[in-house]
Amino acid sequence: MKLRDIISPFYAWKRAFEKPFTIMRPRKDREGAPAYRGFHINDLGKCVGCGTCEAICQNAAIDMVEIPGQETKRGDSGLRPSIDYGRCCWCALCVDVCPTTSLGMSNEYNWISDDGEDWVFIPGGDQKPWDMSEKGYRSTDESWLIEPARASMRFVKPDIRRKNFDEMMLGYTTETALEEAARCVECGLCIEACPTHMDVPQYIRAIRDQDLEEGLRILYDTNPFSESCGRVCTAHCETACPVGAQGRPLAIRWLKRYITDNTLDIRDSILETEDIPATGKKVAILGAGPAGLTAGFYLSHYGHEVRVFEQEDKPGGMLLSGIPEYRLPDEVIAREIKVIEDAGVEIKTGVRIGKDISARRILDDYDAVFISVGAQVGTDMPVEGNDLPAVHIGLDFLDRISKGERPDIGKKTIVVGGGNTAMDVARSAVRLDSEVEVVYRRSEKEMPANVEEVEEAREEGVVFNFLTTPEKITESGGRLQITCRRMRLGEPDSSGRRRPEAIEGSGFTIEADTCVMAIGQKVEDEIAREAGIKLNKWGNFDADPERMTTNIDGVFAGGDCETGPNDAVGAIGTGKKAAWSINEYLSGR
Repeated sequence: MKLRDIISPFYAWKRAFEKPFTIMRPRKDREGAPAYRGFHINDLGKCVGCGTCEAICQNAAIDMVEIPGQETKRGDSGLRPSIDYGRCCWCALCVDVCPTTSLGMSNEYNWISDDGEDWVFIPGGDQKPWDMSEKGYRSTDESWLIEPARASMRFVKPDIRRKNFDEMMLGYTTETALEEAARCVECGLCIEACPTHMDVPQYIRAIRDQDLEEGLRILYDTNPFSESCGRVCTAHCETACPVGAQGRPLAIRWLKRYITDNTLDIRDSILETEDIPATGKKVAILGAGPAGLTAGFYLSHYGHEVRVFEQEDKPGGMLLSGIPEYRLPDEVIAREIKVIEDAGVEIKTGVRIGKDISARRILDDYDAVFISVGAQVGTDMPVEGNDLPAVHIGLDFLDRISKGERPDIGKKTIVVGGGNTAMDVARSAVRLDSEVEVVYRRSEKEMPANVEEVEEAREEGVVFNFLTTPEKITESGGRLQITCRRMRLGEPDSSGRRRPEAIEGSGFTIEADTCVMAIGQKVEDEIAREAGIKLNKWGNFDADPERMTTNIDGVFAGGDCETGPNDAVGAIGTGKKAAWSINEYLSGR
């Protein structure tokens, strides 16, 4: 032992008699600098519980927890960050990455408590004096870690695309796909929002890893129409994306398309079905639209023998007959149906139930039946003149287009309606070299059509006449005379939208060559009547929304014939749910 080792403790003891460097009581009268990183604040109304703050914290100081009274809803997990100041290093990365900018830091640095548990608290949930502080640290445009703008996709310019039915969106390049995929914060709020619950964060991660084979497997785990949905999905996931709070939400639909576009030549080998033990059970599916074919795809993977009956000459349902090729080319649908057939699903087309084979016989011959016949009957307005030759139903018009017809509709076309079908009709009419005006009885705000569809229609020259409704149609000199009336919005109706009310003395006439009514669809009830299946008050098949069961044992219903007219991904979601429920039924569970 050295002498220094003996003397050193006395040097330490002498400090006990010196003036202390610390103070007896904390200073409360000195405010932190205006931008000081003090205790956290959180605007619970803006926070969506995405957990990005928890994910980026390198000290594991943040946990996402439930708090009383916080509602869980689409795009909001209901969880909120809880911060442990025993671990927090005040780096503010959680603030800089917060997609909604709800999380910030006050400039308060004094917090005196005898209870050590106080150091774990929920900003905004546990009331603190600094909750309303305007000072402290907030993210700025310069410090925010997420790129607010989405990578743009190549597309055909409006003046060119309005002259043909060729596909208008051209897909992501590898460079733009990687750029866009880098914006994903992997929160997973999109999974709950998607009707088929696709694992969006994982397939976007596969893009970042440039492992598209894995990306394709993830897509088909939950959606056999991933290539179609990459083009025409209504993207509920994007409405839930928290990145959209301060910029454009992630282009999830386009990233999905990128995977399918770049795996065409290896798709068959990746999705090849391994030998699945047969259960010996037979399932009939009525209707080869997205709901029926999705159910068939997953039922075949359960090992059941599946046969699909379709009255049209080609399978595809509304994907084929209701969506024009400039948005969804026929070859895309054909490729996806091949995957479904390769999985073991047999599709019999040109078979009309009730004429070529009775519904009763199908019920007797199969262990379970899934009805997914869609809502294929278009409706018109009960106005005088709706039966004139130049007045058409929207679905019938689109069906003719899908079959390759290019009717001469004259120089001017009026489209009645404000939904996606109306937009498809209007944009198809533009491509038939007609001047197109959309007449809608509510304002643009109440339009059910996708905003993107409306914007693209405008780009192609479609004119909108809002708060207007037709009252009578006559024909004079070879042209239609459409008498219209101006409307104003009253109180909300049962749909939550404000009810349109006619304005007296506001009538006027629009002259046109063609009028297409795209105002709604309904379900054919022939199968229901023959098989004794109950319909609900809207004329749709009455099925349990969770198990898709009807009043007939072993008979299930889903898709548009059960929900009413819906989007494609909604139909795919019910088909997937029906497959699970039918398998449970056939398994005796």
